[in-house]
Amino acid sequence: MFVTFEGPEGSGKTTQIRLLASWLTERRHDVLMTREPGGTRIGEGIRSILLMPEHTEMHAETEILLFSAARAQIVRQVILPHLAGGGVVLCDRFADSTLAYQGYGRQLHLDTLRMITAFATGGLTPDLTICLDLPVLEGLRRKQSGDAAEWNRMERERLEFQERVRGGFLALAAAEPARWLVLDALQPVETLATEIRARVRSKLSLASNE
Repeated sequence: MFVTFEGPEGSGKTTQIRLLASWLTERRHDVLMTREPGGTRIGEGIRSILLMPEHTEMHAETEILLFSAARAQIVRQVILPHLAGGGVVLCDRFADSTLAYQGYGRQLHLDTLRMITAFATGGLTPDLTICLDLPVLEGLRRKQSGDAAEWNRMERERLEFQERVRGGFLALAAAEPARWLVLDALQPVETLATEIRARVRSKLSLASNE
């Protein structure tokens, strides 16, 4: 089973991934946690280039190709082998982030992005995508409560960009409701974890009956 987590900045994805991983591990599933961009030696190198705040001259086309290069590596080196072995993969962001950030956010052509993404992933699609949604200003407020010096290049984008990204995630979810689970990230952490577990349990039960 391949589960991805999406959402605006500050939505709590990392916390929920860890909670879900612990719950699945307790039930004897072979769980792999990873992230995008990154997850491999090559991908982490690309991540550092993509997210450095000083790389303000980076063009949107360069950005999408770098994200896709890191994605192609993690799919083939990490995700597909673990799935082939019967494991569960939990990934912090995946291809939907490209459509939300570079498509809706940067306003690049969505069909072009889908073509590039299909090539990078070999057509791999998550079994379940969990979107932790919250107002952009709340996400930024949460981020500001930490170390502002750690804000990366994407997090420092203007409010208008972040609003388009959030709208992009919601539009993508509305187009594929069977794959997406959209949750209000303003809810308590444990409430969110319970809702996520219920959907994952349902998906695992369906898969075991196929």
